[in-house]
Parts: sequence; structure tokens; C-alpha cells
Amino acid sequence: MLSMTGLRNNTLGLYVSIPFCRSKCTYCNFASGVYPVSEHGRYVERVIEDLRKTGRMGLEVAERVDTVYLGGGTPSLLAPELLERLFGAMRAEFDVEADAEITVECAPGQIGDETLAALVAAGVNRVSLGVQSYIDREAQVSGRLHSRAVVEEDVRRLRAAGIGNLNVDLIAGLAGQTFASWEESLAALVDSGVPHASVYMLEVDEDSRLGREMLAGGARYQAGLVPEDDAIAQMYTTAIERLGAAGVEQYEISNFCRGGDASRHNLRYWQRRPYLGLGLDASSMLREALPASEREEPGFVLRSTTTDDLRAFLEGAEPAETAWLSPARQHEEAWFLGLRLNAGVEVAALEREFGAETVAPALAVVERLAEDGLLVSDGKTVRLTAQGRLLSNDVFQEFLGLDVEESPRTHRD
Repeated sequence: MLSMTGLRNNTLGLYVSIPFCRSKCTYCNFASGVYPVSEHGRYVERVIEDLRKTGRMGLEVAERVDTVYLGGGTPSLLAPELLERLFGAMRAEFDVEADAEITVECAPGQIGDETLAALVAAGVNRVSLGVQSYIDREAQVSGRLHSRAVVEEDVRRLRAAGIGNLNVDLIAGLAGQTFASWEESLAALVDSGVPHASVYMLEVDEDSRLGREMLAGGARYQAGLVPEDDAIAQMYTTAIERLGAAGVEQYEISNFCRGGDASRHNLRYWQRRPYLGLGLDASSMLREALPASEREEPGFVLRSTTTDDLRAFLEGAEPAETAWLSPARQHEEAWFLGLRLNAGVEVAALEREFGAETVAPALAVVERLAEDGLLVSDGKTVRLTAQGRLLSNDVFQEFLGLDVEESPRTHRD
């Protein structure tokens, strides 16, 4: 079983955001876009500059790295020599372990032979493919540039190159999607034999072109063909059933794997283990480095996020958001991050980390939500129910602002 709480070790995860895309998908709300190729080199140099500034005053930044993740955007758009420079800088600044999980997100049809060779040479051993739909028409309407045949060929090429640890992303709720076409995409995913899948329900917000159109009632991006919320929820439920029946078991709200091949890097987020984010709109979670005599466990945690403005980033902007989380706020995070995992939250582990008095108000929330059918508890572990996963954001909101006494912070301005 994956342990959900209080896990720490002396290793670090590295996340590098690569915001460049060949086209902007209609549903995308990430800080990414179609930028001139001339910006790629400047961007990589800026990231490397930040890599070399890891001696952050008062922060615990481990030298050993056991997970690396290049997300996007489309990292595979970087020229091979830029990939080589970036990975070389990581290894120069950190001790990347021999068995580290090193993931790169790639868009199907955008992995050239030289790029693939560069990824292998850099030690990349896991690739996440942004497929979203195996139905050609759905992919095209969403702004994707690939077909099902291209996806299948890229899976073959990656395996032939020695990268067999593959993830495929799918989205439930794309414009024009039907129950029949969703079943077809799920069947294609299962038939591919990939060990990992991520299934997301379409998000509607003003940070994506499709979301803005849906909110405004426009037609340019086929907003009128987006399934209703209930249909999207049913598609998600169907995915859990179909993938589970094929041995691709759900282990987190949006993530599924065969034989325990969970994403080691993404588990860091849900288990609250340290990671350093570099690049545009990248987040970090780092712990204070204080002598044991001065530390009131679990101590404070720094969460920071870089700017989402490419020009500002290239000009050296400081992090756009920084927040020191007290133990009380970390306790809240432990609930809404830990509950994302199917294994749930271990109550005893939280009580050891934060104290029984701190955890008690959350247990009252658990009891109430269990009565509503959103959580289930056996007295030792708390988990989301199937209905709770569909309403997870509402559940998580209940664990914010718990009535606990804050620990005073006297050792840092």
C-alpha cells in the first residue's frame, strides 16, 4: 500500500516547466503557448541560471534527486542540444540517482528521431504522451495535431528505443465526444498495453479558449458539442470500471497504473515530499533547514510559484507567490492531498506528525462527510467514496480553515 502521510526522506524531486507548444489546445489552461523558436535557448539558459541558485538561505534542498519531470507545454520541442544542456546542468548541480525516475511530456507526432536519441542519452526512462483522445476528429477539434495511427507509432518507437514506462493522458468531455467514442478511446488505451494512464474530466474556466467560449456561449471552438456535466461524470466512472477490469487500477483521482507502476514524481505532491520547481509557472515545496534544537516539528514549509509571464521570467522576475505554511496549514494540506489517493489518509500517521489535538477537528469533518456518503472510514484510514471522487473539490474545501491553534513563528521574519 502507498503510505499517504508524513513521508519524508533526504531526496528531492525536480520539476522543469517547458511552456512551448506547436499549437495551443482549446481546453488548455496552463501557462504555455506558441512562442518563437528563438526564445527556446534564452529560456533554457534562464532555467539553468536558477538551477545554479539552489543554495537558498534557510531552506532544506537535498543534493540527491530521485525524480525529474519535464512538463509543459511540449518539452520535446526543444532542440536536442538544448535538452542535452538542460539535463547536463541538472546533473552538474545535483546528484541524480542512478535509478531516478526521469519523465518528459511529449506530444504525439512531435518526437523527432534526434530528439528521441537525445532523451535516451539524457537518461529519460519515462514518457507521458498527451493523447487526450484516440478519435481523430475529437483530437483535431481540440487542437491536437496527431491521429491514432501517429500515437500508436510513437508508442512503438519509444519502446524500441528502450523507454517502456509510458503514460497516456485522456480527457473526458471533449467537444463532440460520445459514450461510444469514449469507450473506443478507453479500449485503445488498454490495447496499447501502456503501464500508466491519466484520465481527466474537462475543466471549464476562463483560462482556456474553450472554457471562455462555453461561458460566453460562443461557437468557434465547438463549445456546443461539449457533453453535459452528468455525462462527463459518467464517462469518468466508466473509465474507472473499464481500466480496472483490464488491470489498470486507479490509485489517485486521475491516475491509474498496472502492477504498481505509479508515477513516483507525482506521488511526491500528494505525499508532501520536497520538490523544486523551475521555469514558467512552476511550483516548489521545500522545508526549513534549521538545527534540530531550534525546530518545532514538523516545522514550517515554503511553497512558491514562479511568474506565468514569459517575458517577466526571461528578465529574471522573482517568484510570483511565496507562502510559509505553518504546521496547522500543513495539516490541512495533508488531508486534501492525501485524500486524492485511493489508499486514503492514515489517521495515526497524522496524529504522530501534528498531534491528536490538531487532528481532532478534521475527524469531526470526516464523520459528517461520511454521513453524506462522500468519505468512508474504518477508524484507521479515511478514503473518498466513488461519489466523493466526483465531488472531491467540495470535499477538500471542508478541510480548509479548521479550528486549530496556530503555532507561533518566532525564528524567521
